[in-house]
Parts: sequence; C-alpha cells; structure tokens
Amino acid sequence: MMGTPGTPLEWAVRLREERKAKVGTVADMARRLKEAAGEQRGKLPSIDDLTRTIRGWERGDHYPSERYRLLYARALRSTEADLFDLAERPSLPVPALPLPTVAPDADLFERIARSVQQPSRVDQRTVDWLATCLAEHRKVEDTIGSRPLLGIVRQQLGVVVELARGARGSLADTVVDLAAQYAQFVAWMSLDVDDQAAALAWYDRAHDWALEIDDVNMAMTTLSMKAHQAWSAGNARRCVRLADAARWHDGRVTPGVRGMAAQMAARGHALAGDARPARTLLDEAEALIRQAAEHTDDEPVWMYFYDETWFRLQRGMTELHLANWPKAIDLLTDGLSGLPESYKRDRAWYGSCLAKAHAEAGDAAAAVQVSLPVVADAVELNRHARRELVAVAALLRRRESPQAATLQEALTAADRTSGG
Repeated sequence: MMGTPGTPLEWAVRLREERKAKVGTVADMARRLKEAAGEQRGKLPSIDDLTRTIRGWERGDHYPSERYRLLYARALRSTEADLFDLAERPSLPVPALPLPTVAPDADLFERIARSVQQPSRVDQRTVDWLATCLAEHRKVEDTIGSRPLLGIVRQQLGVVVELARGARGSLADTVVDLAAQYAQFVAWMSLDVDDQAAALAWYDRAHDWALEIDDVNMAMTTLSMKAHQAWSAGNARRCVRLADAARWHDGRVTPGVRGMAAQMAARGHALAGDARPARTLLDEAEALIRQAAEHTDDEPVWMYFYDETWFRLQRGMTELHLANWPKAIDLLTDGLSGLPESYKRDRAWYGSCLAKAHAEAGDAAAAVQVSLPVVADAVELNRHARRELVAVAALLRRRESPQAATLQEALTAADRTSGG
C-alpha cells in the first residue's frame, strides 16, 4: 500500500509532526538520525541524500527499513510501535516473501518501482536485487518446498521477462541470463508439484534464453534437468539420451555442470538395469565433483547444492535402482548424515529412499524407523517422498510385516493433518 500525493499514510503524517515538534527542519532530522547511529553514522548517506529520503518518508512514498525505524525511535525518544504502523507498510513492487535479506532500502525501492513501471529504465542495482531474490527463494524452497513458492516466483519471472524486453546495452544480456535462471527454477518447482507440461515448457524456455546469450552452462544444465524429468517419469532411454547431450561441450562447461550430466546419465542406465555403464559414469561424475570442489567460485550460482554429500545421495539412489540394497543403505545413510536439517524436502525424499532400501533388504523395523521422522515433511513438502513411503508400506503389507500398520497409520495421520 503506497501513499499518494496529498493523502500520506498515518505513519508518514506522524513522522512529519514528530519531526516538527521535537527537532525542526528536515535537515535537522537528518543530522539527528546521524547522531542516533553513533559509531555507525559514517555508514549512513550524506546529509543531503538523507534529507531527500526523509522527505520521501514524510510523503509516504516509501517505507523506512528496520534500521531507520530504530534510528527514528531513538532520535525521537519514542518506540517503533508508536511511530510506525507495520500493517501500513507498502508492498514491494515485485512479489516476494518477507525476507530480511531482500528488503530494499528507500533508494533501491524507488529504483525497483521505476523499473517495473518503465522496463527500459531498469538498472544494475535492480537486476542485482532480483538475483538476490532468486538466490534467497531457492534457499527457502529447500526448507518449505515448492507449493508455497511457485506462484510468487512465477510472478517474479514475469517481471524479469518484461525487464528483458526493455533492457538496453550491456545490461540486456544480464537480464536475459537472469530470466533463464528464473525459468530453470520455475521448471524445477513445476516438476516438483507434478505439472509436467509446465516443467518441460520452462526448461525449454530457459534453454532458449541460454543459447541466445551463449551461456553453455545453463544450456547444459537444462538438458540435465530434462533428463531428470525423464527419469522421474521412468523413461530410462530418454533420460540417458538427454544426459548424454548435456555432456557434449566445447571446453567451456564447468566440471560441476559436466558432473551433473554424468550422474544423470548414470541414473538413466541404472533405471534400465545397466549396471556397468551406470557405475562407470558415477566414477566419472565423482571425479568431476572433486574437481569442481577445488574451484567452487567458478561454478554457476544455481549449482550451490552440488557437493559430495549430494553426490553420495545420488549414488545411493543409483544403487537402489540396481537392487544393491546394502550399498544403497550405506550411501543414503552417509549422505543424509551430512544433509542440513533445514533441507526438509530433500531429507524427506532421501529418507523415503533409505526406507525403501531397508524394506527391500528385508529389514522392516529399520524401514519404519527411518520413515517415521520424515512422514510429516513427505506429506507436506514432497509428493515423490510420500509416494515412496506409500510404496514401502505396501511392500511391508505384502510381506505380512506387522510394521506396515505403524507406517500406514503415520501416513494417514499426516494426510489428515495436512488436509490431504
């Protein structure tokens, strides 16, 4: 909710009235804020710049950040609650989760708003902010899953697409690059919620944008992710062919991106039951991962998750396809021990894979023991994990294990709680 000329919001009126009653001019208020900052005063803008910002606040044009709200309270010997009505805070020009890491200052807020209204005036700071939004929402998705985020990120992508059409000069390729990254992320989340058509369409769009700006890493990544989509659908042949296509490169693709393609090809061969090529490709992928780990700054930002822990989990899944239950159990257990607790969606998925490995190995008690801690997150965050746990329960029932009822009851209770 933004203030409009002549009708400023109540908090803006309060700031003006409190300033006039207790301080004096706007320039005096700027100096008072500097004094309130104490040793941090040097990090504030100049008096002239701060004066212009204060005028904007008093008109209700934009909302002070938390830092300035606290400085105001200190300078006016008041409280943040008395001065500001948080319910009146203006919404961002671009939809985003209310994360402290993406809250723009007054100047950036105005730049973002101007860019959204006039895409031809987009600037580097706005693009950098959108890149930060993407990075932070990727991290949040690891914790809360795709469903709460997909709509927000698709709206962000829509803004980026409009900016790409309006951007000029050297900034144009930068915005197209960002659009490709957003499209790749939206495709991933679409696949996670089982919207196969949308996932394929956005992977294709990301691939096109990558080719447009000659970003071979993104182009190869999207082929690997389409291979993953084929693997998810049980299409081993398509998975291998797309992953092999992602392995073609001219020396400009990073080791991490090449490693992703190699392990995806391995998973396709494992899905088809071809153990030898699967394990050969896994060895190749492992060597590439180690190479990537030596130069992490050279890898694309979207490869942040790709490390040895993640690879052990992928290798465990491959051994699961090959029915090597003991090896799958060892790898998945080891990988899960290194996966951050905050990665709830992924812990649910790999936990369900570990449960399947134990069940297939004939250890019903261990299968249920590793299932129960991830049931709630599987139901809430990861449909693939829930499906796997349902299959584990069915396998235990077929084997007439009394443990089956325990897992089924947990799944039923979690479904009821989530409204599923």
